[in-house]
Amino acid sequence: MRHRVAHRGYAAAAPENTLPAFASAVRGGATHVEFDVRTTADGVPVVIHDRTLDRTTTGTGYVWDSPASSVLAVDAGSWFSPAFAGTRVPTLAATLDLLAPAGSQILLEIKPPATIDQVKAIVALVAERGLLSRTIIQSFDPDVVRQAREAAPGVRRGLLRQGFSPETVALARELEVVCCNPSVDDVLAGPGAVRALTEAGIEVMPWTANDMSQWATLASAGVAGLITDHVAELTGWSAARQPRSPRD
Repeated sequence: MRHRVAHRGYAAAAPENTLPAFASAVRGGATHVEFDVRTTADGVPVVIHDRTLDRTTTGTGYVWDSPASSVLAVDAGSWFSPAFAGTRVPTLAATLDLLAPAGSQILLEIKPPATIDQVKAIVALVAERGLLSRTIIQSFDPDVVRQAREAAPGVRRGLLRQGFSPETVALARELEVVCCNPSVDDVLAGPGAVRALTEAGIEVMPWTANDMSQWATLASAGVAGLITDHVAELTGWSAARQPRSPRD
């Protein structure tokens, strides 16, 4: 198992989808930093998971109905801990600037709804920083994955799934994705689908693998990596599983 994916950053240690979470993910040994992108009412890509501001910020309302000035002004850290009071929703640009020198791969999820122009704007920010080769753009929405291919035919793409279906492998092939990322429960219930995807050259990285007692079973199922809130713990667990040199 090669990949240690920090889900919304090191979300067990800092507020999800914030710059402190991403910096902590890098320090925690993440091979990939995963985050979610939505676009504000005035066309600014920002990093936030939910459709609304309500759960993870002091704001309210839909992200796509709010101008960037409003989204960037709310507190996105105090819900997690008073220590993070004043932490802001980051722009995609600021997130990429933080990750650019780190060397980790970027797993960028575009949340629907997203227009082709919005996807192109997201891709352009990645390209401007020379990060396309380090980035996988993924989505639950196959149409968004198609839009990413249109915007940048050479960018690696991923397909997120909630439940395997008989069409999963065919859809992943059609979209020419490098990874198909289902839930942990899907992997545990459908190891045959993992094998079929792997045999098709498509990596599987399940989300959200927070139960550490399941990590060995998931690794045995043939997954390429785990998407987890506990990336530093996964780094330590992975290191402990490595065979020791005779000199150790």
